[in-house]
Amino acid sequence: MNIRKFAAIAALGLCTAGSAWAKDYKVGQIEVDDLWVRASAPGQANGAGYMDIDNDAKAADRLLSVSSDAAERVELHTVQTENGVSKMRQVEGGIALPADTEVKLSPGGYHVMFIKLKAPFKDGATVPATLKFEKAGEVAVQFKVKPASHNPGMSHGGMEHGAMKH
Repeated sequence: MNIRKFAAIAALGLCTAGSAWAKDYKVGQIEVDDLWVRASAPGQANGAGYMDIDNDAKAADRLLSVSSDAAERVELHTVQTENGVSKMRQVEGGIALPADTEVKLSPGGYHVMFIKLKAPFKDGATVPATLKFEKAGEVAVQFKVKPASHNPGMSHGGMEHGAMKH
């Protein structure tokens, strides 16, 4: 019985330790979680960041900008497909966050573009950034660097982000 009890406690400890990276950030009624970027490939100058944003407020808000010392410039982008060709476009005016809704920044859609990285993103490290919301204000966050091969299960439609020109 003691071995089973020990195994259960150890398993619970592993679950708790693993969830430490699922840290939520909160500012006003906005909650942000699952922030990540892929590790940089050799010679890669740019990187994309992703996250889930929950707007629990009864009013809409907007992610206006992201800033980070990890890159020369940080922009909000989306992917648009025209005539079968996917192209990245900078989002003007920020990303709308309707009231009581979750917005996912994920591969193939909205994302944070880190342009001209000052140093490669290394697997297991973190990338500090500040998110600025129109109503909720600012919040300091950390993007977790995941392996370059990380695929959250979404199809890119054959599009490789690192190969795109900015």
